[in-house]
Amino acid sequence: MEYRVRKQGLLDTMRGWDSLLKKKVHLIACGGTALTLLGVKESTKDIDLIVPNVSEYIYLVKILEEVGYKCVTGAGWSKGDGFIFDLFRGNKVHTTELLESPLEEKNHVLIKEFSFIYLGALNYYDIIISKLFRGTAVDIEDCLALMDSKKDEIDIDLLTSRFKETASFDVSEERVNKNFSYFLSLANKRREADGK
Repeated sequence: MEYRVRKQGLLDTMRGWDSLLKKKVHLIACGGTALTLLGVKESTKDIDLIVPNVSEYIYLVKILEEVGYKCVTGAGWSKGDGFIFDLFRGNKVHTTELLESPLEEKNHVLIKEFSFIYLGALNYYDIIISKLFRGTAVDIEDCLALMDSKKDEIDIDLLTSRFKETASFDVSEERVNKNFSYFLSLANKRREADGK
């Protein structure tokens, strides 16, 4: 049985979490979770959320532990129902350090405000950057789908400069830059094919 979650399922889970809280928590979806919330993907297997404010992260984890969530991987929390919620604290997505806080207005898209949970999705540029830093075949496909879906809203020059700057701080700079070059070549081929 394959576990996947759709946008409504993600929102229902956030509504459930919201009912447990008594303080504001900002969550910024990243990866496939962000793409699902933005309508680019139908569903996601991994549930990835950034909690940029460290004190909010500590509070959220404490509440989740109280209702039965356990830490099952480095950043992953689960109740044993097949779903793992990766909660990244600060400005990190997996091992990628973002240039700026995802809480800044231009760095995320508001999805929904609950009573206590503020749910956003990471901006398109940082979604692509963090996915290409991992660079799996699925990550590259997701980035191409995002480019296809939001091509009028993504500036390639801005993406390139932001990617190069983020990569310059990474220990695997050469590898991630190769991932980016490969992605750009695929994106250009798709654009050329669409233009015919």
